[in-house]
Amino acid sequence: MKARVISAVVVIALLITVICLGETAIGIAVFILTVMASWEFGRALEKGGYRPVKAVSFAACIPVLYIALTGILPSAAVIGGDDVLIAAAVFIFTVLLSLFCFQMFSDGKYGIKDVSVTLLGMIYIPFLFSFFTLTRQMEDGYLYIWLILIGACATDTFAFFTGVTVGRVKIVPKISPKKTLEGCIGGVAGSVIAMTVFGACFRSVLDVPLTHFAVLGLICGIISQLGDWSASAIKRTVGIKDYGSIIPGHGGVLDRIDSILFTAPAVYFYINIFFR
Repeated sequence: MKARVISAVVVIALLITVICLGETAIGIAVFILTVMASWEFGRALEKGGYRPVKAVSFAACIPVLYIALTGILPSAAVIGGDDVLIAAAVFIFTVLLSLFCFQMFSDGKYGIKDVSVTLLGMIYIPFLFSFFTLTRQMEDGYLYIWLILIGACATDTFAFFTGVTVGRVKIVPKISPKKTLEGCIGGVAGSVIAMTVFGACFRSVLDVPLTHFAVLGLICGIISQLGDWSASAIKRTVGIKDYGSIIPGHGGVLDRIDSILFTAPAVYFYINIFFR
């Protein structure tokens, strides 16, 4: 427990420092974490008997760094720029072609399952995590980025303490035996409360009705836990407890960002649809 608390304090301090340094620092940090999480994911798949195509997996992390350094995607994506659509189409085509070439010309080393799990990893980590950077690069992104973290952290914290104190009914016993229905409800309620409080504190700056923050809290409270359970389901499938051990008491990088991977795109799209 002591190692867990110390690690949490260090991680929070680093997180605040990076966020204060600005969007470029955040983008670079996201890129580094993406590479680390992708490596952990690939290693987990190998323990489960799969052979992910690592070269293509790591190549998929490069666009995350590009977005961080150029900031080209957010403004173009919001207005539906053709350059973004073309770039996305070229990227998807290149990735699929590369994966199938590895599968066809590897003399049986890579099977269709290996190609499939590689593609899953590329969507699961680099693609989803890029929305963290995209949210920061939006107008008022220095505030909106906290919604991603609040949605994930408040849900996790409230779900944990509610589950420990009053949790009785198991909700996903085959995936995560300690998760309870009461904890799930507590996590959603905590996310709604935390989001609404944040909205009230910055209402004069953002000029967004509090109902939107409450709804976003509800969405993040649900989807954050789905992210947690999804990561647990994969770990169960490949037979591991944690994705890594780089963070004492917490596991690996992917163990810490699994909820953020789901809340980041949810926050990004909700803001673009309802906040503007």
